[in-house]
Amino acid sequence: PIEHADLSYAPNVPPPITREHPVRLRVDMEAYPRVMPIDELNKFEFWTFNGAVPGPMIRARVGDVMDIKFTNRDESGMQHNLDFHAVTGPGGGAPLTTSDLNETRFTHFKLLRPGLFIYHCAVDPVGMHIGTGMWGLILVEPQEGLSPADKEFYVVQSDFYTEDKPIEGSDVLDFSMEKGIAEKPTYVVFNGRVGALQNEGTLKAKQGDRIRIFFGNAGPNLVSSFHTIGMIFDKVYREGDLVSPPARHVQTTLVPAGGAVVMEFD
Repeated sequence: PIEHADLSYAPNVPPPITREHPVRLRVDMEAYPRVMPIDELNKFEFWTFNGAVPGPMIRARVGDVMDIKFTNRDESGMQHNLDFHAVTGPGGGAPLTTSDLNETRFTHFKLLRPGLFIYHCAVDPVGMHIGTGMWGLILVEPQEGLSPADKEFYVVQSDFYTEDKPIEGSDVLDFSMEKGIAEKPTYVVFNGRVGALQNEGTLKAKQGDRIRIFFGNAGPNLVSSFHTIGMIFDKVYREGDLVSPPARHVQTTLVPAGGAVVMEFD
């Protein structure tokens, strides 16, 4: 059977998978730049998947065949592609998805291993494509699925490298390769911008809810030492490993650039 993936955008998560059989999972992705706020005063030309940073979260089941339709809409002429850390083989699929302007590539991958994985653009210079927002998460559920949760959230940390002043005559900051190479970020943020998880973006749950956070660190450079003040993680599935028993009662968990973790409050 064929299903269209129910993609979601941070901090929202696609609904849990209830089927007990694999499918051909159709995933439609486009790459194009989009100018959006990065803080209260400045904007940034993000390079995006489907116009969002992070890109959409994909939820699949081990054994699914993921059918990818990938189109490059970047008018600058820059090539783009998709490197799925959930996919084994050359480039995680990047060579098969590399696209020029207005080119659409069709390919498919069988998802053999459960876990929470990063995906990103892997066109050179890779650090620039990641450093401008081309990344997201793919969850591959084990055959037995995941235990029920009252609330699930999608959060990705990343570091952005910009020039100190906006491009002349605008409020748009340009990417700084010099800062990126020096690993001196202008911003280290959750979900693509300063304050994304504050005010109207606050992650809300009720007392007693079972909460699950799908957390990634897109980098491209810095590690994440993730801690919630005043709380202890009841379960941590380190490095996105959904097969091994989780660590219990963890105060802070370390997530490398290009890695992911699942955390639960019971």
